[in-house]
Amino acid sequence: MSRRHAAEAALVGIAAVWGLTFVMVQDAVERLPVLAFLGYRFAAAALLVALLFRRELRRLSGEGWRAGLAMGVFLTGGYLSQTFALQHTSASNAGFITGLFVVLTPVLGALFLREHVVPLAWAAAGVSALGLYLLSGTNGLHEGDALALLCAACFAAHILVTGRGVRSHNLGALLAVQLGTCGLTCLVAGAMAGQLEAPSGGKVWSALLVTALIASALGFFVQSYAQQHASPARTALILASEPAFAGLFGYVHGDRLTAVNWFGAVLILAAIVGIEVLPRFRPPRPLPEG
Repeated sequence: MSRRHAAEAALVGIAAVWGLTFVMVQDAVERLPVLAFLGYRFAAAALLVALLFRRELRRLSGEGWRAGLAMGVFLTGGYLSQTFALQHTSASNAGFITGLFVVLTPVLGALFLREHVVPLAWAAAGVSALGLYLLSGTNGLHEGDALALLCAACFAAHILVTGRGVRSHNLGALLAVQLGTCGLTCLVAGAMAGQLEAPSGGKVWSALLVTALIASALGFFVQSYAQQHASPARTALILASEPAFAGLFGYVHGDRLTAVNWFGAVLILAAIVGIEVLPRFRPPRPLPEG
């Protein structure tokens, strides 16, 4: 197996783990407050990454710290809204809606960074909006689905901020700062709210171990390694399988969607995959003569 194939296989595995964590986190936050769970998860991941990249972290400039903090703010917003969403909606719904970050990224880039957006991106946004309407039951967004949509917007903003940060600063050092920002913010907020309970129970500990060590620390490392051997388009396409895995594990866990809900989920997946795949089939523009 070539390095590229090995990297892609590992990335599929991480996408599956990320899909599985929707169910695991949903079970865990029934027994441990959200702020405590996220604080423990990201503080542990940050310590591990900071240890591995301690030299790069010491050399990180002030500008790099500011970039990492900005990334951490959006990462915190994304995971807070996603985890609270899992208290009010199914793991399947949360997984499909969170996947909309792929569609929202170019839209937010156009609205706030004046980046050029092809018509396909706007079409995908329209298709995904219809899918969201059907997935939510055609009665408007419920609280959990609205929080999952906010999560997708935060993750899209995180991608845009990250895209600028990694151009000038070490990826490992930035990862340590943003994970630390998320963990520290949640720990402080949890302490102020009186929610820092000690983890207890097998489901809570297994969720913390999987999300901290595999989904957070190892997951980001695998993604970075994969992007050294696979194109960004192929990497994004593989990661677009995460909502499908979330739906699969949600179904095994007991989530049951109606036919209308499934049609909405399919529309969301079509928008996610289409925005990454269709441009690759477009023939290149001919060079001007002369």
